[in-house]
Amino acid sequence: MPSARRASVIPHLRRGCADLGFAAAFLALAVLVYAHLWADPARRYLIEGGQDQNQWEWFFSVTAHNLLNGESPLFTTLQNHPLGVNLMANTVMLGLSIPLAPLTLAFGPSATWVVVLTGGLAGSAFAWYWLLSRQLVATRAAAAIGAVFCAFAPPIVSHANAHPNFVVVFVIPLVIHRLVLLHRHRRILRDGVILGVLIAYQIFLGEEVLLLAATGLAVFGLGYALAVRPPTRPVVVGVAVAATVCLALAGPALVFQFTGPQSYASLIHGPAGNDVRALVSFAGRSLAGDATVAGSLSLNPTEQNAFFGWPLVILVIGLVVWLRRVPVVIPLGAVVVVAAAFSLGPEIIFYGEKSGLAGPWEVMSRLPMFESVLESRFAIVCVPAMAVLLAVAADRVIAASWRGAPARVLLGLALAEALVPLAPKPLVAADRPATPEFFTAGLWRRHVREGRALVPAPPPDAADATALRWQIDAGLGFSLPEGYFVGPYGPDRQGVYGTAPRPTASLLRDVRDSGQVPSIGAAERRQARADLAYWRADAVVLGPHQRQAELLRTLTDLLGPGRQEGGVWIWDV
Repeated sequence: MPSARRASVIPHLRRGCADLGFAAAFLALAVLVYAHLWADPARRYLIEGGQDQNQWEWFFSVTAHNLLNGESPLFTTLQNHPLGVNLMANTVMLGLSIPLAPLTLAFGPSATWVVVLTGGLAGSAFAWYWLLSRQLVATRAAAAIGAVFCAFAPPIVSHANAHPNFVVVFVIPLVIHRLVLLHRHRRILRDGVILGVLIAYQIFLGEEVLLLAATGLAVFGLGYALAVRPPTRPVVVGVAVAATVCLALAGPALVFQFTGPQSYASLIHGPAGNDVRALVSFAGRSLAGDATVAGSLSLNPTEQNAFFGWPLVILVIGLVVWLRRVPVVIPLGAVVVVAAAFSLGPEIIFYGEKSGLAGPWEVMSRLPMFESVLESRFAIVCVPAMAVLLAVAADRVIAASWRGAPARVLLGLALAEALVPLAPKPLVAADRPATPEFFTAGLWRRHVREGRALVPAPPPDAADATALRWQIDAGLGFSLPEGYFVGPYGPDRQGVYGTAPRPTASLLRDVRDSGQVPSIGAAERRQARADLAYWRADAVVLGPHQRQAELLRTLTDLLGPGRQEGGVWIWDV
């Protein structure tokens, strides 16, 4: 090989080897986070995620089932029978559940679940590393520091318990990269088309993440335009091209989502802003975190959306001041401030006490699409902005001469002080209860005809979706009434988790929640028959349950004596 050619190839080989090394490191970190889940993916359950693992495994399973049977991946009646579920209006992540359908069919949805979560963390980290190392910093180690924070920051690890749509964000760095190229106005049409394809794909991975990213980019773009005054025409033209391409690719699915059967208008969560204290505290799964303190400042373990810790908050403020002459720094600081302010909700809360001060979210929540976002999640927008600031600072630390730059040595120590306490601990996983033989051995086939429903007692909902797992283990051979999904409620078609419960479902859930056996009379029995007819049910089943004795007495009063078969009680109706 000629020496000139060798000289040009060697740097590329070195970069490629370095990239592979960092990719392996990101994957190792992701496996460490999910170490307890990887111990036995078929049986382990991420218990801090509530019922979400059951829901997500069902999403993966029903997508594979629909594809195998030539049915639309956008709709199903396997839940909420007979009305069905608009899958496009739920977080089914068709961008992954469709290409991974062969994995789901071959090894089950639990395998897809662990692969998506682990690959999502590792792949997102590498995508951020690729963007930072190619566009923003000179040293790959600095890019890796920013990438690790992007993928393993406390808000992301919190969602890693249950929400792969917030873990799989590798498309967002690619979108940003394409916007950078448009800013440099090299090939506007080509980059606009690619940008449109990327945005369309992100729609099928997670629309909420896309909205959060778009908000952060809008704030950054405005700040950057005011500070640098770059030419905007190439970006505007490229984004217009991207919008056209995106609508052509994703438009039909979006129309089905917003106007198709079982679509809904908006999803209102109620006030759910971050306590100001949460911004400077540590998450429950962070190395320095206290689960009790973090739990008191958040909705649940999967919604610890801030928790950056006071050392990092102080460091970020210091970095903005120190690096203020770098063109991107002030706009990045603006993103952090605006996103953090949005995340506080409509009324600012200090240490658990309402202040009476209205936050900017009071205005934002009235805008289309924003009304459906859990406002505390806007703190996630701070993560990539902080990561870029950390990467730029680390780049200067690494490039500096250690003997001649004591201030930068101190900065390196400050980076360690801010980031080490945020290191994630492995997520908690435990063995789930075994599915009864009634479902795994196909005994249910004796009781449920094709196209008819089997009614678990009580029907699945957001509080207990175990029946979704039973349905998966039965090969999705029967439908379930009600369920755990997002669908319309009332004449205004307000989005809710589940559906308007039938009286018999509410009665059985009251027994589940209270342990009290109600008085059953002729009216309750008539209502039960009417509800079973509405659900087009062939059988009612009572599986293993902590309230099994109370539910058995209630069902016996409603339907008469049942019989045991395959580890469950069964009533043919």
